This record gives sequence, C-alpha cells and structure tokens, in this order.
Amino acid sequence: MSGSDLYTAAVADVLDAHGLGRQTLPAAIGPLRPGMRLEGPAFAVEGEPRAQTDSDASIRRILEMLGAVPPGAVAVYATHDDAAAQFGELSATALQAKGCPGVVLDGGCRDVGFIERAGFPVFCRYATPLDSVPRWDCRAWGHTVTVGGVEVATGDWVVADDDGVVVVPAALRDEVLEKARAVAGTENQVREAVRRGVAPLAAYDEFGKF
Repeated sequence: MSGSDLYTAAVADVLDAHGLGRQTLPAAIGPLRPGMRLEGPAFAVEGEPRAQTDSDASIRRILEMLGAVPPGAVAVYATHDDAAAQFGELSATALQAKGCPGVVLDGGCRDVGFIERAGFPVFCRYATPLDSVPRWDCRAWGHTVTVGGVEVATGDWVVADDDGVVVVPAALRDEVLEKARAVAGTENQVREAVRRGVAPLAAYDEFGKF
C-alpha cells in the first residue's frame, strides 16, 4: 500500500495510538531540499568508519550492496559515522535506475547538486565532499539496524517528508497506513471547518481531532 496522500505526521499519530511513540528517526535526519518525500519498504544497510581501509575492497563492498538493494526499496543506512559521505550521485543513479523511491542516511551525502537535479529523494544528517572510500566499510545489509534508538528492519515501511522520517513495523503496515489516511481525511475536514470560522475547540469536539 502506498500513496502521496500519506504524510509523516498522520503516520506518527497513528503509531502513538498503538503505543509506538519511538518510531520517528532523529530530527537531524532531513531532506536534501524542501519538498522531497519518499515511501517504501526498508532495506537496511550498516557500516563503520575505518582509519585504514583498502580502497578497492571498500568500493567493491559498496557496489555489491547497491546491487543487492531490491527494486522499489528504500535503503536505510546506519553508518556509525559523522565525517564521510556514504552516498553520492553515482549511487543515486544506480538506485534510481532500479525504481527505488529514495534513501535514508544516518550519515552523509555528497554530489548534492547532481542528486537534486536528478530528483532523487535523499534524507541525511549532513553533506560533505569527503568520500567514504577508503574511510568507511560497508559491513552488512538486508538485516535490522538501529538508528537513533529506532529499530529499522528490512521490510518495515518508511515514510519521509519535510517533517522527518517515520518507520512502520512491517506487521502493522496495512493497518497503520489505512488509519493514517483516515487521519489525513479528518484533518482536511477540520482545516476546512476552521477556515469557515468554526472555533478550534468546537472543531475538535465535532471531529475528535485537531
């Protein structure tokens, strides 16, 4: 299930109602430019910085990982790094060619201008020209990672927009997304009522939402 009518605030509200109040990734992870959004199944990627890494071995591991990302999946990186760019324009080109909706990085991105012009959504913590090769090792993928205290398992559903990134556990995906669309519909009604002059409290009493 997918659709552009979904937004992260509605999804987070539904997760709150399920008692899952810690499914939002750290606020520092945001879009390269305003207006970017993505939605799709997560594909977990994990690595770590290394002081001395063989460049050829490093790039081969990264390319192997990019080849393993399923078409239509959102690669979610737990980089354990705060210096290098683990993602760039050629990686974006490879994933965009597969129909991947975007990438979420608890790390860095470079070639920002190229990626923006390509229209490929990237959510990350920082931008830097510093290449991850040979400073970072891609260690594992297709498993479960932890980003800012939030577990992200391969197959979980990721929704990201200007407000941030929310992760829906795979087992709850259909239920949460359906309810989130209902929330969005109710909020549209509240918005129109308030625009007509209905008092905020009266709108809340009528619709049970504000």
